[in-house]
Amino acid sequence: MGGTSPCASCKLLRRRCSKECIFAPYFPSDDPRKFAIVHKVFGASNVSKMLQELGVDQRADAVSSLVYEANARVRDPVYGCVGAISYLQNQVSQLQMQLAVAQAEILCIQMQQQEATITTQVDDQDHKSLLLSVNNNYETLPHYLNFPSSSSSSSNVFHHEPLKRESFWT
Repeated sequence: MGGTSPCASCKLLRRRCSKECIFAPYFPSDDPRKFAIVHKVFGASNVSKMLQELGVDQRADAVSSLVYEANARVRDPVYGCVGAISYLQNQVSQLQMQLAVAQAEILCIQMQQQEATITTQVDDQDHKSLLLSVNNNYETLPHYLNFPSSSSSSSNVFHHEPLKRESFWT
């Protein structure tokens, strides 16, 4: 960097660091590992060309991305960043499944609690008055509900049996 300590790239490549060095702002001399890993994966010439094609305002983000990609490639030479992305996508899918299962369990519990509340409310009512009102309503039904059977001419086929209460969750 023009008189002071050379940047990490110039130090690694053993060349003189000029004021116009494209690497100097992004690869300081106090972090040589950063450039070393990018150089190992992409090559100094390719990184230089990439940075020259970008605007000055985009270069810092590009270097950050190159460092991340180089680290991922060193950890996983076959898949690199794609392996990390795939791993994270699988984690997201598994967590979404776990969330769906948990939401379904919550819904079942809520429905069971609703059923228990309704059952308790019905049990608290006076069953005798409820049954009497139902039986009285059957007696006041019109006469056309009396169907003649083939064996007897005036038998009543309408039977009123008490209704059973069944749970949906058994």
